[in-house]
Amino acid sequence: MLTAICHCGAVRVAVPRRPRSLTLCNCSICRRLGALWAYYPADKVRVDAAPGATHAYVWGDRTLRFVRCKSCGCVTHWEPLKRRPGSRMGVNARNFEPNEVAGARVRRLDGASSWKYLD
Repeated sequence: MLTAICHCGAVRVAVPRRPRSLTLCNCSICRRLGALWAYYPADKVRVDAAPGATHAYVWGDRTLRFVRCKSCGCVTHWEPLKRRPGSRMGVNARNFEPNEVAGARVRRLDGASSWKYLD
């Protein structure tokens, strides 16, 4: 297991393994967040936070919820509003220790227009 932890430690997101690749997206929300996403099957991710410790932001077509720590403000992950078999979650890899994601390939996603990887 590997755990992404917000700055103050109030939100912890546990995943089963190191990410093989990371996604840097330039869509309107991701470029503002500065997040670097690692994707995992939703049923393999465990979020540990006290009740009320997080705040969620939902926008656009209302399919995803972006979650941040209420205390320190770090965006920890996004999750689908409606989980279905095969749903995935995005975990903000910037909350892992740097050595835990060192060597992972960073892919650039054109989320601003084509929704295609640029590499």
